[in-house]
Amino acid sequence: MFGGVNIEIPVSAGELIDRITILRLKQARIHDPRKLANVNSELERLREICERTVGPLEEAPLRVTERLGELEAVNRGIWDVEDKLRALERARDFGPRFIEAARQVYRLNDERHRLKRALSEDYGSATLEEKSHASADPETDPA
Repeated sequence: MFGGVNIEIPVSAGELIDRITILRLKQARIHDPRKLANVNSELERLREICERTVGPLEEAPLRVTERLGELEAVNRGIWDVEDKLRALERARDFGPRFIEAARQVYRLNDERHRLKRALSEDYGSATLEEKSHASADPETDPA
């Protein structure tokens, strides 16, 4: 309707890197050509922004590449758990496996937030994402 509208908003480095890791995951797991074209287009635009702002991720310092790898693993885990939850829901299986998977989602999201925050701090981001949910883990600080 409006033809090619693209809105850019300020985000932290961690948010940008997180989005790139999710798009890479989608590249690997989405097979519909139309959806994949959209994923590839968005990924290319975000890579360009990343290179202009924080630099190429392939040339990032070791600490950043380690966190990037951890973030990719966490996002894969979230994707897998979400798939499991949907399969259990389709089967109307709301027993212990469903409950454990649901709990795993917020645990993984807590770890995802921690990594995104660390990446943002590594790059000295002016914008920092804040978490509003208290941690369910009594060993960690509340949000």
